[in-house]
Amino acid sequence: QVQLVESGGGLVQAGGSLRLSCAASGRTISSYSMGWFRQAPGREREFVAAIWWSGTTYYADSVKGRFTVSRDNAKNTVYLQLSSLKPEDTAVYYCAAGSGITVVAANYGYWGQGTQVTVSS
Repeated sequence: QVQLVESGGGLVQAGGSLRLSCAASGRTISSYSMGWFRQAPGREREFVAAIWWSGTTYYADSVKGRFTVSRDNAKNTVYLQLSSLKPEDTAVYYCAAGSGITVVAANYGYWGQGTQVTVSS
């Protein structure tokens, strides 16, 4: 079992930045692909970014060039740097761990509880 705990969310003005963290416990995440997803009120959960076990990263078009995903296997932690934030980035952000190379939420077996990001205009 892998337990995931997100932190770092908050309220920020448009154009601002935040750094989300996802601390894992129970198992080392070095062999997992780690994904970030978000869900806004009234909308389905959507893929944001992922970093595969190999270190390769992949981003949704809506965040490409603004968000950066990274991992520190020694700390068993994954990060999502959010920059140039827009009001439409407002959502609950979730990290997830999975064993495949995928952007499909259903293929991730472990999820955190989420952290709220609110971007004011």
